[in-house]
Amino acid sequence: MPGELGGWAVVLADMSVFAVLFAVFLVQRAADPAGFASDRTELDLATGMVNTLVLLTSSLVVVHGVHAFRTGSRELAGRLFAAGAALGGVFLVIKALEWVGKFSAGITPMSGEFFLYFFVLTGIHAVHVVLGIGFLLGLRALSRTRRPRQGHVRVVELGGIVWHMVDLLWIILFPLLYLAS
Repeated sequence: MPGELGGWAVVLADMSVFAVLFAVFLVQRAADPAGFASDRTELDLATGMVNTLVLLTSSLVVVHGVHAFRTGSRELAGRLFAAGAALGGVFLVIKALEWVGKFSAGITPMSGEFFLYFFVLTGIHAVHVVLGIGFLLGLRALSRTRRPRQGHVRVVELGGIVWHMVDLLWIILFPLLYLAS
């Protein structure tokens, strides 16, 4: 199994917390389908799609980075991890611009239950993106070590797993918030 067992436990715990949040969102949406559907129209589908493509691309880059590290191409791995982190930064910039646009239009977490969930869920996800970027930058630094140790491969695999979890969360959030009526 790639990574460390403890890392998988943390990922599972984190995904479980999000599963509960998603379930609560779905229950609340079922209680007010018209209100949620109406508020959802205030979101820009193109923005959500672009952010989805950015994170999917970042995952592909990180997969190649992990492979490069495993095969001894540490310089390439470092560049790929930096590129994955940069794409995470692009995601955050787009998300920040989306939030600024909503606040400028008078839409806040207090604008309705849908927007409360929108800001909370995307905000928690953004924190995960920031942490994931930190992991990727750590992997970049690890790629520069002169004498990698046997355990470094497991650390790199765990960093990749964490980044893929961040992407998976967005892959669930995107249709939940932007597409489902």
